[in-house]
Amino acid sequence: MGYGIGTRLVEDFLARSCVGRCHSYSEITDIIAQVAFKMYLGITPSVTCNNSSRNEFSLILDKNPLVEFVEELPAGRSSLCYCNLLCGIIRGALEMVHLAADVTFLQDRLKGDSVTEIGITFLKKPEEKKYRRKK
Repeated sequence: MGYGIGTRLVEDFLARSCVGRCHSYSEITDIIAQVAFKMYLGITPSVTCNNSSRNEFSLILDKNPLVEFVEELPAGRSSLCYCNLLCGIIRGALEMVHLAADVTFLQDRLKGDSVTEIGITFLKKPEEKKYRRKK
């Protein structure tokens, strides 16, 4: 869920945010947390790096506006990941800028965890494109 929203939302984000080119996965993740989440949800998650190769990150949301009006999950639906919409949006937006990523929920406040944590694993190394000037 959310993938289609992310593919369309990235154009609006790039037009309104005026962010420049990112040179590392940590820069990309910081932009997602500090600019995109602030712009669209009004929150700023904290970012942590989960491995030494610097391609796995976690966005930790102390407050999740998508769950404000959810009291509890319906009986028989405990496996439902209500906020999986966010993962789809992030994955769709990243794919539109040619970045393949696996985005999953690691912790969810609706399931009793203390915070909501979204894991982002970038799947391939960013390509350095070299452009030649025309003479």
